[in-house]
Amino acid sequence: MTIEQEQTAPAAKSSSGRKIVNLALQGGGSHGAFTWGVLDRLLEESQLDFEGVAGTSAGAVNAVVLADGLAAGGREGAREALRSYWKEVSKLSVGGPFAPSIIDKANPHYGLEHSFGFFFIEATYFASPYQANPLNINPLKDLMTRAIDFERVRRQKTVKLYLCATDVQTAKVKIFGVEEIDMPRLLASTCLPLLMQAVEVDGEFYWDGSYAGNPAIFPLIYNCDTPDILMVHITPAERPGVPTTSPAIMNRMQEISFNTALIREMRTIAYLNKQIDDGKMDASKRMLVHLIEAEDLIRSFSWSSRLNSDWDFLQHLYDLGRQRADQWLAANFDRIGCDSTVDLYEKYF
Repeated sequence: MTIEQEQTAPAAKSSSGRKIVNLALQGGGSHGAFTWGVLDRLLEESQLDFEGVAGTSAGAVNAVVLADGLAAGGREGAREALRSYWKEVSKLSVGGPFAPSIIDKANPHYGLEHSFGFFFIEATYFASPYQANPLNINPLKDLMTRAIDFERVRRQKTVKLYLCATDVQTAKVKIFGVEEIDMPRLLASTCLPLLMQAVEVDGEFYWDGSYAGNPAIFPLIYNCDTPDILMVHITPAERPGVPTTSPAIMNRMQEISFNTALIREMRTIAYLNKQIDDGKMDASKRMLVHLIEAEDLIRSFSWSSRLNSDWDFLQHLYDLGRQRADQWLAANFDRIGCDSTVDLYEKYF
């Protein structure tokens, strides 16, 4: 089925009687370890299956590692693949420029304000990555090369994968399907323009997908049969107060831009569901939306914590993700396939 085709009749349960959901995974740098925790807990739920997974940035990496692990060793293989990946991420912090200093480690907000890497970024914030990093060095590229078998990901039929990137020249969202996922396309989804040079794919240039879809929901609507979408939301849409320092302002600008497209899609889903309620549309097109979120948790962290890959911090995020997923499953598992567990009008209007 192509993206342009309409959704077929919903499939709330698999042939084995298990519940089915589509996953929508947001980006957020190191905060993606919260999503790792969520996925780890969901994989323990033997009566829950995944049909499609849409991911952006760190969410895209989690999605690809999940698919690779499922293909290699089933649910336990996926859990181990995710743990191994994030453990390797933490090793980048050891002795590196973004290793938290003693002062940072004592900070309950997990920031890196006293690390060498933070000082460097502040000093070169208005220098482009083409000047500050002319060799385009990206440690994550080598890590993902070791951690992911992209050929196996493309061959697997366990889940449908959709990675989001932003076309630099057109501002349009670009969706990479499972059959074309490779290292350049995954890097395109994770390319922060102030830190990395734009990634070229087939003659086009891309930045982080969060600008155009964090993540994009429409591939799951058009290409998957199940109407249930479970989103892991880690980029704060709401943040009380007005930022007054330059770093705080830039952080809030990024949070707003990373949520705008998603809010627009969610409002569209809410509108279409309202049309169904009013008898103006076919009820088979109703989308059921669920949410596991970390907004309140992320708001309590320093903005620079997105770059903090210290294992203690990643493990803390993982634990929080597992807790939130466990709470959500206990409260909402029986409602999968029946109705939404988040009020879209209250959340996004």
